[in-house]
Amino acid sequence: LELPVVEVETDRLVSDPGSIAMIETDTITDVAADHPAEILNTAPGVNIQMNAGQENLVAIRSPVFVSGAAQGSFLFLENGVPTRAPAFGNVNALFEVHHEVARSIEVVRGPGSVKYGSNAVHGQINVLSPVPGFGVDALSLSASTLDRYKLDTVLRSSKDDNTFNNVLGVSLQHDAGWRDDTGLDQQKLIASSSFELGDWDVLANFTAFNLNQETAGFIEGPDAYKDKNLVETNPNPEAFRDAWSARGNVTFENELDAGKVKLTPYAIAQRMIFLQHFLPNQSLEKNGHDSLGMLTRYEVEQGNVSWTLGVDVGWADGFLKETQAEPFGFFPGDSRFPEGVHYDYNVETLTLAAFAEAGWKLSDDVFVLAGLRAETHEYDYTTDAPVGVNGRFNVPANRTDSFDLFTPKLGLVYSGFENLELYGNYARGERAPQASDLYRLQSQQVAGEIEVETLDSVEIGARGELAKGVINFDLAAYKMKKDNFFFRDADRLNYPFGKTDHWGVELAAFGDVQLPANNAKFEWDFGLAYAEHTYDFDRIVGNASETITSGNEIDTAPNWLADANLTYSADKWSVSLGVEHIGEYFTNAANTINYPGHTVAHLRGRFDVSKNVQAFVNVRNLTDEAYADRADFAFGDERYFPGEPLNATFGLRISR
Repeated sequence: LELPVVEVETDRLVSDPGSIAMIETDTITDVAADHPAEILNTAPGVNIQMNAGQENLVAIRSPVFVSGAAQGSFLFLENGVPTRAPAFGNVNALFEVHHEVARSIEVVRGPGSVKYGSNAVHGQINVLSPVPGFGVDALSLSASTLDRYKLDTVLRSSKDDNTFNNVLGVSLQHDAGWRDDTGLDQQKLIASSSFELGDWDVLANFTAFNLNQETAGFIEGPDAYKDKNLVETNPNPEAFRDAWSARGNVTFENELDAGKVKLTPYAIAQRMIFLQHFLPNQSLEKNGHDSLGMLTRYEVEQGNVSWTLGVDVGWADGFLKETQAEPFGFFPGDSRFPEGVHYDYNVETLTLAAFAEAGWKLSDDVFVLAGLRAETHEYDYTTDAPVGVNGRFNVPANRTDSFDLFTPKLGLVYSGFENLELYGNYARGERAPQASDLYRLQSQQVAGEIEVETLDSVEIGARGELAKGVINFDLAAYKMKKDNFFFRDADRLNYPFGKTDHWGVELAAFGDVQLPANNAKFEWDFGLAYAEHTYDFDRIVGNASETITSGNEIDTAPNWLADANLTYSADKWSVSLGVEHIGEYFTNAANTINYPGHTVAHLRGRFDVSKNVQAFVNVRNLTDEAYADRADFAFGDERYFPGEPLNATFGLRISR
């Protein structure tokens, strides 16, 4: 983690009154993450749960969400451009970003809606790709004791006069799967070119992703993750997930009067098919969407004032089809899960937004940042499935819907102390409903009752350095309140009117100590977060263990999160010990069943074989801890995705 924040491509001001973590190139390279959770969980307040294969669920200053809340509560970007249209999120969207060869990853904790709009409610993750014309060619090859094999490479080319620069990044992964019937193959590509077109500076990006995965299901039973005979089994060998996406964008940049204009047209295409093994009826889902859009920015710096005006427009056309091969029921005569088509719909969306953000340096020590965004979403829904109730499923008739969003922000940074900044920030995050929230209704739902989800956040913090840079830190405290929280309850019914409260304290710190011999030094970084996420409403359901009572903790919301790393490095080698801690959390809404949490250690080492060749080894789960990546309670059963056992990855990095 690196503080303070200084960026260009991410469209962020130098001194931002908010909580932002930058995961830099060296950390990304050393961790060599097989799954995005391994690198992102080094940021405080972030809890990415690894499920089967490349599947994941996200928490940033939040509980771990599922369904529509998981799709729409976080915004994922690559080089500042959203990876999906707002209404067509994916709970597993992180597997589409190319974190393996990223030059850095920006994690914003708390609302980021002024510049980026809907879905940046609890936070956002921006993966920054290699830049054409900068850096070196690199190749990484690795193999693990879990039969996991990877290739990551970055190749660059340039004209002699540097007027045309290119970079190509490729990542390939084959995983035999440490659980039964859980192999996967994954391919990622990023290609970028920078050049001049008349008076315009141009940066073009293309990203592609493909995943073919045999998926593991939950193992069930009290403390099932501790049973060594059970953790490698797969109760759902028939489950799978096949997905691909392709994204392209071009940024045109030019001077205009006293400022700079940036125009970024973009295109997105995505398809996925998977078996919903986590549901008792085991239905098959196909979904996808195509999107076109334009991001427009005009940036001006005039004396002590800098401001940005933006207009964004996006169109998308998406579909979802859910089918069930055989009828399913919990008892004879139960017709709630009929065979055949459950949903088969198409949704066109149009998003229009305008925002303004301005920063004032009121004095040498005081900086103020204010922003405002207005946004509207139009949905046009049509169905090819018969309208009406079909068992548990309710297909609404063709309809149109619209939602308006309004998100202000106001922050202040005071830097009048030596080596210390104080900051305060208010921000609102809002999200329009996901298409699946609106049109994938349950039998007791009524179309059109969902409203815009709103979260108001206030935070204060301090960041700086102690002991002449030996300790660098960022300490933040926040309080947030959410209205119109949309979720699916234990009766499998969607509920759109929830209210929740959130507060917490986060600390990020890092530093190093130089040693007198052999250019040796100790480096350390530490992230710690304490949070409470609670319900602020009551909801009685058929299962008492899932009844929501105001004041109860939201399930899958650990109070404590921590990540610490200590590295010793000398001239040609280094060794690093890392520890990740996930605290205790409840797995049901009534707070009667819990997962005790876990602490997992990792060891990394590298040796410079020559100037351009480096050998490395990463040992994960050093103590062979029995733990669960995800603990859950559903349908009356405790169920788990078990964590990986002790394993080691061996590899070579070659650069030129």
